[in-house]
Amino acid sequence: MAQVTITINSREYAVACEDGQEAHIIRLSRVLDEKARMLTQGGQQQVNENMLLAMIGLLLADEAEDLRNGNPVLVQNPGAVDQAEIERIDENLAQTIKNLTERIKVVANKIESL
Repeated sequence: MAQVTITINSREYAVACEDGQEAHIIRLSRVLDEKARMLTQGGQQQVNENMLLAMIGLLLADEAEDLRNGNPVLVQNPGAVDQAEIERIDENLAQTIKNLTERIKVVANKIESL
């Protein structure tokens, strides 16, 4: 069993993994770190670790749902999409982000009330 140290939101974590999976775990941790930085950028509000984990989980769950539903943004050949489709996709993404933000706020409020 191998062990790798990952960094998420400036905090280091030692993670055990199967031998040979170290690079994969590091790549995955970079995705989580990117989401954490996106959520905490601006530093307007201090987010506790549990809240941040919940918010990252929601973002990843939303992306996974988009993949399962065949979201057109994830089409492999973006050149096949015309300008009107791009504008429609942008509007849908804006609404999705707004909805996700509201869901995150609800979860954050529930976590804070615990």
